[in-house]
Amino acid sequence: MAHDHDHNDPPSDTVLRVKALESLLVEKGLVDPETLDTLVDRFENRIGPQNGKAVVAKAWRDPDYKARLLEDGTKAVAELGYSGAGGETIVAVENTDRVHNMVVCTLCSCYPWPVLGLPPVWYKSAPYRARAVREPRKVLEEFGTHIPADVEVRVWDSTAETRYLVIPKPPLGSEGMSEEQLKELISRDSMIGVRLAGAGQPNTGGAS
Repeated sequence: MAHDHDHNDPPSDTVLRVKALESLLVEKGLVDPETLDTLVDRFENRIGPQNGKAVVAKAWRDPDYKARLLEDGTKAVAELGYSGAGGETIVAVENTDRVHNMVVCTLCSCYPWPVLGLPPVWYKSAPYRARAVREPRKVLEEFGTHIPADVEVRVWDSTAETRYLVIPKPPLGSEGMSEEQLKELISRDSMIGVRLAGAGQPNTGGAS
């Protein structure tokens, strides 16, 4: 697949400048590292994924919206007001009784920012990027996700041009829930495909 950068490249000048500035601010006592970590956590685990949760919950409850989401993810996501860098082309893939989807970026960490926020550390790690393609079922098991042998596992490789969003299967017993209630069952990791909806909080490790 085409990509605009390679994971073996050294950090860009912008990344180096940001890291240098961060180190300087911490050294001068102008920034508290714990506060900075908290802010990053907010964008990584709370603010961004809330957008994706709204998209998935609506898809679960509105068949017409789900059809539009599967046909043109970018346009359907924009209907809810979510767009911007990293979301120019979003493709939605649906988990079913026959297929389980998971997402990786084998060259770096391309990720659908408008719906999932910042990519988690493990998503950017070399082991996950390599093993998700080579042995996806083992990687899923490390996240506590056990997929039956008769269910196909499909791995989607994100690129700078195309980012993927997994529509997880709604958990049993969620049929009568409102969209707001359904959001509580959807995690960032379930929209990447490494966990099932309703399986708990996002994983901080895996694929090591």
